[in-house]
Amino acid sequence: MKAFAYLYIALDSSTRTNDKVAALVDYFSAAQAEDACWAVYFLIGNRPRQAVPSRKLHEYAAEAAGLPLWLFEESYDAVGDLAETIALILPPPVEVSCLPLHDWIAGRLLPLRQLDDTQKKQAVFSYWNELNPGERFVFNKLITGGFRVGVSQLLVVRALAQISGVDAKVISHRLAGDWQPTAENYATLVSKATASFDISKPYPFFLAHPLEGGPEALGDIGDWHAEWKWDGIRAQLVKREGEVFLWSRGDELVSPQFPELLTAAVSLADCVLDGEILPHKDGAVMPFAALQKRLGRKNPGKKILADTPVIFLAYDVLESAGTDLRDLPLVERRAILHQLIYSIPNNTVLQLSDIVRAPSWATLTIAREESRQRGTEGLMLKRRDSIYGVGRVKAKSGWWKWKVAPMTVDAVLVYAQRGHGKRASLYSDYTFAIWKTIGEKKELVPFAKAYSGLSNEEIATVDAFIRKNTLEKFGPVRTVKAELVFELGFEGIQRSNRHKSGVAVRFPRMLRMRTDKKIEDADSLDSILHLLDRF
Repeated sequence: MKAFAYLYIALDSSTRTNDKVAALVDYFSAAQAEDACWAVYFLIGNRPRQAVPSRKLHEYAAEAAGLPLWLFEESYDAVGDLAETIALILPPPVEVSCLPLHDWIAGRLLPLRQLDDTQKKQAVFSYWNELNPGERFVFNKLITGGFRVGVSQLLVVRALAQISGVDAKVISHRLAGDWQPTAENYATLVSKATASFDISKPYPFFLAHPLEGGPEALGDIGDWHAEWKWDGIRAQLVKREGEVFLWSRGDELVSPQFPELLTAAVSLADCVLDGEILPHKDGAVMPFAALQKRLGRKNPGKKILADTPVIFLAYDVLESAGTDLRDLPLVERRAILHQLIYSIPNNTVLQLSDIVRAPSWATLTIAREESRQRGTEGLMLKRRDSIYGVGRVKAKSGWWKWKVAPMTVDAVLVYAQRGHGKRASLYSDYTFAIWKTIGEKKELVPFAKAYSGLSNEEIATVDAFIRKNTLEKFGPVRTVKAELVFELGFEGIQRSNRHKSGVAVRFPRMLRMRTDKKIEDADSLDSILHLLDRF
């Protein structure tokens, strides 16, 4: 645990990529496989389920520190992060633990969920008494299920590739899918030998960068091809040895949720396809809201299958007949993909994405302006000679997403919560409201939540306002004096009976503070409903 805690602190305290990679290399060079597997598991974004309810941790920490609960709550309010607050207020440890990470996780953390309240309290007190403040902080993060650290999977892969001598692309592929933290899996991960292959495994997804400005800087349009950017679920369809697997970009096996795709893939030759799962009925793509009805249903019934059928829109092939094609130019992969899709008889479920053809960037710009009428978010631009990479690497990117400008509204800040990670002590997660006529009165009703889009300086300004203008507290939520107006951007809008405003938006974010507007100038529900009528 000591070594992992030191690694966490090193990663959390540095903003330099090379320093983070060096810290990772140092850790993995010395770690035993039993510990390294858990470190990899957590660092690539996995988190254990919360082992102890937050309210119980508040009570335990206050008692262990000899503080009244109200004073602990005030301390928490000042610090903003539960794990850090507990680590700061606890008395020094009475013992020194030398247990390795895997013993702390498998032998102590995971069994906590099965203990009754008395046993759980005794165990937590005992564990705190063996850890120094830095170790407590990391352990508390794991207990709460809120473990996050400022390192990407790409950096973890880069460090593992450096210590093992295995190509980073190979390590990324071995990590893809449902990677489990065992010593055997870690040994396989960094082994130079060819490992036994799991036929269900997808490849790491290649991600595009947003295109800033116009596309003219990309050079000759003849070197590029464009596709519509649809709003669905990015997925890989894996067909190997006659078996079919469907993976989402979040490394979740979603095969049972979309049985019609598995049935259609029976006639497909062995391959791995990259594409989008889209709700599709009567020859047209349905809104994303329709697809949400399918999510999480492992055994969708006949009615939902009939009401919300789906297609797999393929736009790349990564493997064919057991051969990895990712280093082939895109134009060659597309030719293979075309042959694969059109060789399936009577197929309407596995479809090939259209290439949007245009003789010039100006012409393509005109086509892009039709995006919302078509139900798309804009265009994807891909170099015809681009290979299929790993993750989002801007320096090597041959893929760009050229999205249309977001829809916008002006809304009023009404609620606030603290953020996470480096913003745990700041109020940076906000709820915004719009005007709605109820009876003969206009009232502000919650419309959307957003936490991204502002600079650190702007967040500090808003945080100071919130602290001075809090009207009520409801647990971690503060009701704020209605005074600040923000321009919000979002990608899509739909009606929703679950929201008080009657509408829900996709990917809301703050574009700017509207210091030039009063709350009376914020948008109304009527004006927002016009967006539904337009698109």
